[in-house]
Amino acid sequence: MYMLHLKFITYCVTCAPIQREMATKINKLLLLILLSVLSIAGFASSEAHNVQEEDLDQVSVFKPGEMIMHHIADSHEWHFFSTESFHGTIPLPIIVYSAGKGLSVFSSSKFAHHGVYNGYKLHHERIFAVDAAGNEDTSVKIYDLSITKNVASLMISAILLIAVFTAVAKGYVKNKGKAPSGVQSFFEPIVGYVRDEIAVKMIGPKYERFMPYLLTVFFFIWFNNLLGLMPGGANLTGNITVTLVLAGITFIITTINGNGYYWKHVLWTPGVPLPLRIIILPIEIIGLITKPFSLMIRLFANITAGHIIILSFIGLIFIFKSLFLVAPLSVAFGLFMTFLELFVALIQAFVFTLLTAMYFGSAVEEHAHDDYDHGH
Repeated sequence: MYMLHLKFITYCVTCAPIQREMATKINKLLLLILLSVLSIAGFASSEAHNVQEEDLDQVSVFKPGEMIMHHIADSHEWHFFSTESFHGTIPLPIIVYSAGKGLSVFSSSKFAHHGVYNGYKLHHERIFAVDAAGNEDTSVKIYDLSITKNVASLMISAILLIAVFTAVAKGYVKNKGKAPSGVQSFFEPIVGYVRDEIAVKMIGPKYERFMPYLLTVFFFIWFNNLLGLMPGGANLTGNITVTLVLAGITFIITTINGNGYYWKHVLWTPGVPLPLRIIILPIEIIGLITKPFSLMIRLFANITAGHIIILSFIGLIFIFKSLFLVAPLSVAFGLFMTFLELFVALIQAFVFTLLTAMYFGSAVEEHAHDDYDHGH
C-alpha cells in the first residue's frame, strides 16, 4: 500500500506540469470557440437588425447578396450587435468639403432618420449634395474625407502595433543577455522566423535594409486579419484599396532598389537576339506591373472570400427560416470556417511577406559577371 501511495504521489508530481499545460491549452481553445461563436452571433444579430428595419411587406424577401455586401463593405458607422431595444452602433465622424459650404464636420448619427443633413445625403454609404427639395445635386462636387469603419480600424490596428512592439523593444533592452519573457517571448520567435526563413533566404546579404518593412507588412496584415474575425470587426485587409496601397509600396521599394543587373535583365535581356529582345521588352514591362497586382488581388480575394463563406452559412438560417433544423448546421459550418480563417489570416500575411521579399531579392541580386558572356 505504501508503494502504491508513493507511485501515485510521484505520478501527480511528474504529471502536474503536463496537466497544467493541457488545462491552459483547453482554456485557450474554449476561449477561441467562445470568440468564434460571439463573432457568428454578432453577424447574425446584425442581419436580424437589418431585416427588422425593412418594411413589413419586404420582411419575407431575404436578399443574401445585399446582406453579405453590407457586412464586407466599408461603412460610415460601426455596428457591433443589435437587440430588440438596443443597437450597439458607434457613429463615426463625417468630414466633407464642397466649394459652396467649405469644410463640414458632424456625426454620422445625423443621417440616422432621413439620411439628409446640412445639405448632404448618405445613400448606400455614399455622400451626395442635395438641393432644397432633398434631390441629389450633381453639379456640386464634394470630397468625402470621413473617418469610416475601415479608417477607424486602421487607426486602432496602428495603435495596437505601436503598443505591442514598444513593449517588445523594452523587453529586448530589459532582458539583454537573458532569456526573453512576457510579450517578447511570444513575438521574438516570429521575428526571427521572418528574418531567417524569409528575408535572409529570399534577399541575401542585403536583407537588413528591408527588415523594417517586411516586419511591418507581416504584422500589419496578420493583426488586421485577426481583428476582422472579431465580433463587429472591419474587413480592412479585404478592402482592395488597402491591398493596393500595400502592393504599391512593395512596387516602389522594388523599383528604387533595383540595381543595374536587375534593370539590364528587365529592359534588355542579355544573350537574346535583337528581334526577340524587342518582342520580350513589353512583356517584361507588363511583368513589373503584374507582380504587385497579383499581391493586391491575392490578399483581397482570400480575405474577402472567407468572410463571404461565413456570412453565406449564416444567411442559410434566414433563407430557410429555421432555427432548429438549419441553424445548428449553419453555426457549425460557420464555426469551422472561422477556425480555418484564423489559419488563413497567418498564411496570407506569410505569403504576402514572402513574395515581397522575393521581389526585393531579385532587385538587389548581384552578379560579378554576366552569365551569358562567361568564357568569352
